[in-house]
Amino acid sequence: MPANLPALRIEADALARRLPRLSAQTSASDAAHLGSAGRRRAGTGEDFWEYRRYNTEDDASRVDWRRSARGDALFVRETELETARSLYFWIDPHEGFNWRGGEDRPTKADRARVLSMAIANLLSREGERVGLLGSGQPAAFGKRALERLYQMIASAADLEAGYDLIAPKRAGAAIIASDFYDPIDTWSERLAPIAAKCRDGVLIAISDPTETDFPFKGRVRLSRPGTALQRILGRAETVQTDYAAKYAANRAALSALAGQLGWQLITHTTGEDALVAASQLHGRLSRLGETT
Repeated sequence: MPANLPALRIEADALARRLPRLSAQTSASDAAHLGSAGRRRAGTGEDFWEYRRYNTEDDASRVDWRRSARGDALFVRETELETARSLYFWIDPHEGFNWRGGEDRPTKADRARVLSMAIANLLSREGERVGLLGSGQPAAFGKRALERLYQMIASAADLEAGYDLIAPKRAGAAIIASDFYDPIDTWSERLAPIAAKCRDGVLIAISDPTETDFPFKGRVRLSRPGTALQRILGRAETVQTDYAAKYAANRAALSALAGQLGWQLITHTTGEDALVAASQLHGRLSRLGETT
């Protein structure tokens, strides 16, 4: 179903206001891994910073002849120093992720959208690049880039890229939201190309309380949206223990996969306040690029 962008945006903006400022920290050695953002001083980059007088250590090719023609001195055009900061979001477009177990809570996909939009809002305020994996658009700066990201996030299920995760051309950090119910080997194959480009990443595993608690009793028919999978249980309560064990095993395997990728894992249920997951994600991203 199409996402309600105005409602999601109101919720995301309100959530962002409940969080402190956020900037993905980087050290010089990590500069190649997280995109690029201006650091307010001269250095290696693409954006103009200032003119300075030419000195004998400068290569002649660095002289800005148009500026120098205004007087007798030679001037060099300095660019602003950049350190790498690009962050890419991805929200599972599978129909099973766009599901909720009760009218009193959001779909898993809408919770992922709100979290992504709120965090992207904070990152954008600090001059970080934000983008959506699989959109065909690069991560970018500014209000227009954030608005474009909002629009893409709200309609993520309609992306031509579909279920395929596509590695970005520019190195950065990835924030991947899903319920991660497919086999771990499948997720390992999907995420490997992303991890090869994004040294840092966070997996946000979102579940509905119905999926974590398995509250069923008696005769129940279970199915997974978007698939032909279904099963009829005569006495659902008799499989609750086995279900809980399999669910725990899935999350343990997912945690191990995140560790293998060098990424981090956040688990969240839609029965919790969105601030819980947003605060965890905020903490993970604020420490990206720290040296150990």
